[in-house]
Amino acid sequence: MGPTPKPNDRKARRNKDAIPQTVLRWEAATAPELPDFRIEKGEQLVEFHWPERTREWWQTWIDSPQAEHFGTSDWQYLLDTALIHARLWRGDLSAAGELRLRVAAFGATPADRARLRMVFAEADGLDGGRGSSGAPSARSHYGELRMMPGGKTDPGAAAD
Repeated sequence: MGPTPKPNDRKARRNKDAIPQTVLRWEAATAPELPDFRIEKGEQLVEFHWPERTREWWQTWIDSPQAEHFGTSDWQYLLDTALIHARLWRGDLSAAGELRLRVAAFGATPADRARLRMVFAEADGLDGGRGSSGAPSARSHYGELRMMPGGKTDPGAAAD
């Protein structure tokens, strides 16, 4: 029944990955400290000082739930990102776009985490798998409310 199926070489969708997935060996990595280093300022080298806000930002990433999944290369990329964060907090607003792109890759905002399909395990299990937000259900809140014939509600009507 129905039309003759297209030949396989003419189908737009084949439901398989065109490029095979590469499985990597997991390596646990510890977050590095923000390094001390010098930068060129004019003709001399001066000590670089991390803005306090960047130090707080770095600690936030170390303490984040995502951090337990970061490998060495992730921490190195995030360390380079800390330099961009420092530039922003020193007044270089041109760094904002690059910073946003980089932290999005790590799931910085709720929208980023949704795009990356990240969920918090604790929040996911709190409802016991019922899908409830924890607020009273509509049934428990409006359980006594009944529709009257003709579609009008009578607030004084007795419950069944």
